Amino acid sequence: MLNAREQFFNGGNGDGSVAAGLGLGIEITEYGVSNGGRVYNTTTVPMTSASSWRTTTTTTNSTGNATASTTPSSAQVSSSAVVTKTPLEPVAEEDVHFDTDALSNLPARDPVDIEFKELSLTVNLGFNRGSKEILHNVNGKFPGSQLIAIMGPSGAGKSTLLDALSGFKTTGVDGSILLNGRRRDLPSFRRMSCYITQDDRLQPLLTVNENMHIAADLKLGENVSYEEKETRIEDILLLLGLYDHDQTLTMRLSGGQKKRLSIAMELINNPTVMFLDEPTTGLDSSSCTKVLELLKKLTSQGRTIICTIHQPTAKLFQIFDQVYVLSAGNCVYQGGTEKLVPFLQAVDLPCPMYHNPADYIIELACGEYGYDKIDTLKSATENGSCLTWFNNPSAVMRAETLMRKNPIPRRTKTRSLENTSYTNQCSVLLRRGYIKAKRDTTMTHLRIGVNIAVAILFGAIYDHTGAEGSRVLDNYNLLFAILMHHSMTTMMLTVLTFPIEMSILLKEHFNRWYSLKAYYTSMTLVDLPISIISCFLFTAIIYLWSYQPMEWVRFWMFFAISLLTVFVGHSFGLMIGAWFDVTNGTFLAPVLTIPQMMFAGFGVTLRDLPSYLKWGSHVSYLRYGLEGFIAAIYGLDRGVLPCDEAPYCHYRYPKKFLEEITMSGDQFWNDVLALSAMTVIFRLISFIVLKAKIKSVR
Repeated sequence: MLNAREQFFNGGNGDGSVAAGLGLGIEITEYGVSNGGRVYNTTTVPMTSASSWRTTTTTTNSTGNATASTTPSSAQVSSSAVVTKTPLEPVAEEDVHFDTDALSNLPARDPVDIEFKELSLTVNLGFNRGSKEILHNVNGKFPGSQLIAIMGPSGAGKSTLLDALSGFKTTGVDGSILLNGRRRDLPSFRRMSCYITQDDRLQPLLTVNENMHIAADLKLGENVSYEEKETRIEDILLLLGLYDHDQTLTMRLSGGQKKRLSIAMELINNPTVMFLDEPTTGLDSSSCTKVLELLKKLTSQGRTIICTIHQPTAKLFQIFDQVYVLSAGNCVYQGGTEKLVPFLQAVDLPCPMYHNPADYIIELACGEYGYDKIDTLKSATENGSCLTWFNNPSAVMRAETLMRKNPIPRRTKTRSLENTSYTNQCSVLLRRGYIKAKRDTTMTHLRIGVNIAVAILFGAIYDHTGAEGSRVLDNYNLLFAILMHHSMTTMMLTVLTFPIEMSILLKEHFNRWYSLKAYYTSMTLVDLPISIISCFLFTAIIYLWSYQPMEWVRFWMFFAISLLTVFVGHSFGLMIGAWFDVTNGTFLAPVLTIPQMMFAGFGVTLRDLPSYLKWGSHVSYLRYGLEGFIAAIYGLDRGVLPCDEAPYCHYRYPKKFLEEITMSGDQFWNDVLALSAMTVIFRLISFIVLKAKIKSVR
């Protein structure tokens, strides 16, 4: 009796009948391989549409009879035990309906051809480490109204090329970039394009509808009517399948929904050119297909959509119109997706059977088959200059033809990149900040709660210290503890949260939502009510509980110094958070605060400081805060303190205590002026650092 292996190769009955070579795509007979029954893997067959992958295909043998290549003959089935297999249930996918009728409501755009010649990009590796060239004089042409993929292995320069073409990177870029045959004017190009980053930089505390309205108010301006904005938002949400989720917070959206929302927000002002960095990263296969099919539909109105993609499946690969493959900063293929397999055949590097062409070109670009193959591909494409492998090479227009076809664009008098005025930007950003503040558990609710809790804790520990002559030193310790609380809590909160906001700022500012000045102004104004409320609650609780002098003048003096200390701490934290990341900022902020404490006059009095270190007391904002507290509590010629809890009170007379700590108690307005000046200085430095940080990224 034949074993299972012999039955497989000799036929189910052992009579040499044909057996199916499962997974091999060929028929094996007793005479060898059958050439007539070769089954090609669908990944090597050009498709007419992405939906064709869901259809069941049959193979046709040499005689023209349609047969299923992997189905055994009836004789084989009858001679063996029949095993019935239950078909697998299809995986339930999110039912996303793209309303294509809504696409017609978006104004069509005139196609824009992008061409680049001898494009190179060099980056600085750091101090005394030299520089490195990422792109090596690459060439390319991206016709309008097409969905174009920039592919390549990790480190090939995909994102770098996208940054250079979009204008996100301007430092170290050399070469020429042409739009419709003319040299690119970057400000004008930025007005007609948008850049969607790999990570979804969205406001998590806003709903889909709120995000869209904020984007519409910033990108369309106040001259567009409310009805027109509402209509466009509704059309875009219907088009992208987000209309049913318009009241959902962004943080609760799925990965595919967040990606579609990022696209929706940039479609508000109907850009002509869209750049997307890895739009399929982190998405499942179904969401990837939906996103790319959506982008494909958007190209039908004249938009040019260019995106980087690492290693697409064959199904996703066929959705693209054109592909541009990079290897170590050089172009190894440029042309249509359907022409990739013939191109590889032409350069004697045929794609193996049952192999995804996208996977194979990436393997070649990685050097898995030898680095000489990369040189062969680079030479065949002339580093991107060859246009032979486009879907319709004869229809590709040269720069001179494009210049004649497209007239010179009319110059605009507006120098600002933003679509709205400074006041409108501030108004919209203030509205967004107010919505975020209401829902932010860290910056608002927790901040107020911590101030109340710490005030209760301090009040319980330092009860009655403000009205007792024997506890003046305890009250002095309380004042310094309050000072450190106001300084550290606001400073560290800003250091921890602002770098997260920085990524959103980079994307929205580059896409011309608002100017940096408008963002900075609104951020400062939004924080004011929260700071005032939390500081007032803290001051009221601790002032009353610790029995400080019950005089309105002293209370408001105490509150003013507390509030100014909060402002200085917030500004100092903003300066640190704008330049450093969370890890470095968390380390540096406390370290830089320690010298401020040393020169505050608390541990070492100002009189005992060495002469060569006295300058430190003049730059320490904690010194002015502590001196202001002392002036509010023990200044203004305060009378003799009661001494009820001890037989002797050394500091019963406030003037004696002021002499001991070498503070006069009449410097309140100087302290207010110094703290206000430091707030302004730190804010200006923060703005300069923020502006420099944005420029350094680009």
